[in-house]
Amino acid sequence: MAKANENTSLIRELLSARLYKQNQGRVVRQVTAVAIAVIAAAGAWQLKATLLGGEDVGAGLQYGIPGAVFVAGAWAAYRLVNWPPFANFLISVEAEMDKVTWADWDYLKRATGIVLVTMLLLGVYLFGWDILWQKIFTFVGFLDLGPSA
Repeated sequence: MAKANENTSLIRELLSARLYKQNQGRVVRQVTAVAIAVIAAAGAWQLKATLLGGEDVGAGLQYGIPGAVFVAGAWAAYRLVNWPPFANFLISVEAEMDKVTWADWDYLKRATGIVLVTMLLLGVYLFGWDILWQKIFTFVGFLDLGPSA
């Protein structure tokens, strides 16, 4: 069976309203679409705040252009997660994430504690070596710290 709709262009896909494999990879596609829409909203907000915030700009332009940018970004997010190559990638991501075995809360707390203690001890150890080498280099005249303030 040939891949009929797999190689459609992104521009043609942006103008379409159909859903691609709507029941597969639903969660990761929804999260991705929301993340892209949030980025579009942040861009529209920044556009309103910086470019169109002048007093000589009418309210229609001040809110209309950023609104149009947000609507275009939200539509692009919706269509991007239904573009066959990207949708197949997201479906694969969700399938792989379902295979992951996540650590339980107790193990996570123990492992985090071990990492923090190890990093603290390593920091103290390296600080000690730093002080030792500073003293040695100052004693032999290689390092001049100057007068203390």
